[in-house]
This record gives sequence, structure tokens and C-alpha cells, in this order.
Amino acid sequence: MTGRPRKQSVTLRGHRTSVSLEEAFWAELKRLAEAEGKSLNEKVAEIDAARGVRSGLAAAIRVHVLEAVKAGR
Repeated sequence: MTGRPRKQSVTLRGHRTSVSLEEAFWAELKRLAEAEGKSLNEKVAEIDAARGVRSGLAAAIRVHVLEAVKAGR
């Protein structure tokens, strides 16, 4: 896995946007989504809805993944 961010398109509220994350975060985010029976878009939309305006989407995803890993999910 590379440490360089990789852009991926996601759909939020019917609109396409792209998010840049390191491969390790994409892999873990996909694993979390699958474990919850959700698509990647559904998982990202859930994180987006919970983040408010306090942080950017990529940062919110990284924090979500980190918290999930720390919680052993």
C-alpha cells in the first residue's frame, strides 16, 4: 500500500464528488461498510451527515476509520 492519497468518486445526496484518502483508509472504510452491509457510498454518506461543518469529508472519514479500528470493529 502506498502512502499517497488516491482520489475516488462517491455519490452524496445524488451528487458526485471525489475524496482523496490513502489506500489504507480506503481499504478499511470498504471493510467497515461491508461488515455493516452497506455500500461505500452509503457509509460515506453516513459519515458526511454526522460530521456537520466542523471538518472536511476526508478528515471525517479518517477519524471515523481510526475510531472504528480503536474500538475493534
